Amino acid sequence: MHTYPSSRRRATMLGIALVASSALLLTGCGRGADTPAAGGDATTVDDKPATGTLEIWTEGADGAELPQMFDEFKKDNPDVEINMTQIPGEEFASKMTAAITAGTVPDLIYSFTETQASLIATGGFDPVPDGLVNKDDFFEVIWDNSVYDDVAYGVPWYAYADMVIYRSDLAEAAGAEAPKDWDGLRTFGEKLKDSGVEYPLALYAAYDAYTARQLLTFAKQNGGGFISDDLSEWTINSPENVEALEYWSSLIKDGLASPDGPAFLDTVSWSSTGKNAAIIDGGPWFVGWFDDANGEGWADENLSLSTMPVGPDGDAATTVGGGSWFVPTDSENKDAAWKFTRFMSEPSSQVEWFKIFKNMPAVKAAWEDPALTGDRLLETVQAGLETGVTLPKVSTWTQVGTVIGEQMEKVVRGGVSAQDALDAAQQQAESIGMGN
Repeated sequence: MHTYPSSRRRATMLGIALVASSALLLTGCGRGADTPAAGGDATTVDDKPATGTLEIWTEGADGAELPQMFDEFKKDNPDVEINMTQIPGEEFASKMTAAITAGTVPDLIYSFTETQASLIATGGFDPVPDGLVNKDDFFEVIWDNSVYDDVAYGVPWYAYADMVIYRSDLAEAAGAEAPKDWDGLRTFGEKLKDSGVEYPLALYAAYDAYTARQLLTFAKQNGGGFISDDLSEWTINSPENVEALEYWSSLIKDGLASPDGPAFLDTVSWSSTGKNAAIIDGGPWFVGWFDDANGEGWADENLSLSTMPVGPDGDAATTVGGGSWFVPTDSENKDAAWKFTRFMSEPSSQVEWFKIFKNMPAVKAAWEDPALTGDRLLETVQAGLETGVTLPKVSTWTQVGTVIGEQMEKVVRGGVSAQDALDAAQQQAESIGMGN
C-alpha cells in the first residue's frame, strides 16, 4: 500500500487550518479596492530557458522537499538562480498581504485551495498567460478553484479528494456494507452501533468553517449549495441545504456520531481503538497515519475505502483540496516564475513530485503513470476528484463558513431547527457580503 509521511502531511494540514483562519486578514487588504483584472491581462511565455533570479515563497510543509524539483528544473534552465523562503503557515497570509501592499512580493508562491479566493481578491496576482498550460489537462474542480470572472489566476500543482475510510473488520463483524448513498450510510452506522461501536461515524464536529465545508458536500449531494452560480448571493437556507443539515445532524442526534469529535488529530486513535468505525469525508493522509500509529501493514489489514455516498437522487459530491501556483503582479521575474510553474505542471514533474512528497497530481495524465496505478487509495482519490466540490469563491468564505459551523452546533446541541439555524446563517452571511 501507498503510505504517507505523517509528520509532513500533518504539518501541511495544520498549515492549511492556520492559513484558513488567517484568510480574513486578506479580505479588504492589498491594493486598495482593486479586484482581479477583468478579462485578464495575460502575456505569452516562450520556450527559451529561464534566466535571472527566481524568488519563491512557500508555506506549510510542502516546500521542504521543493529544492529537489529546483535541481530538475535547472537541468534545462542552467542560468536561473532559485531562492526559496519558507514561511510558517500561520504567518504566510499576513506576510503576503504586507508584501502585496508594499510591492515587495516574491516572484512565485503557491496557495492552498482554502485561501485562493482571498488571495485573488487582493488584486495582487497576474492571470495565467495564454497558452502556458491547457486547462483541460487538469481536474476541472481544481482548475476552477482559482478562476474568477472567467480568468484563471492559478495553475494547479496538486490535488486530493476525501473519502469514507472504515474499519473492515468491524464492518464485517456487524454485517455492514460500504455505504453507497445516504440511506446506506445510516444503515451502515446503525448496524455498527448495534454491534457495540460507541460512535460508528466520525464526522467533522468542530463547528467551524471546515464543518461547514462538510455540510456543503452533503448539500451538493442533495442538489443544494451555499452560493449562486454567479457568486452574487448566498443560498445557505435553501430547502436542499436544510434537508442536508437535518440529515447530517440526525446522525449525531441518533448516536451514530459523537457531537464532540473526534478532533482532527484524535481521529486515528478513535478509529484504532474502535470508538468509531468510519471516517466520513476523510482525507487520504489518514490511511498512512494508521500505519504510523499501529505499525506498517495495519491499514491494509483493517481498513477499507470507498468514495463518498451519493444523495437521495444519486447526486455525487466530494470534498477536495490541493494547491496552486500564483505569480504576484509586482513580481520582478514573471518569465521565470511562469516557466517554473509550467515545468511543475508537466506530467513527468507531477509524477516526480508524487514520488518525492506523495502529493497527488492535479494533472490527469500523471495518474496513468505506473507509479500511481494499482493502488486502492489513489484509485479512490482519483474517483473523488471527478465529483469534487468547489468552495464559494469569495473572499469572505472563511468568515461565512465559520458562521455556518457555529449554527450547525446550535442544531446539534441547542435544539435549534436546521431551518432556523440556516436562516440565521443566511442573515449573517448577507450582512458579511461577498467581500470581492
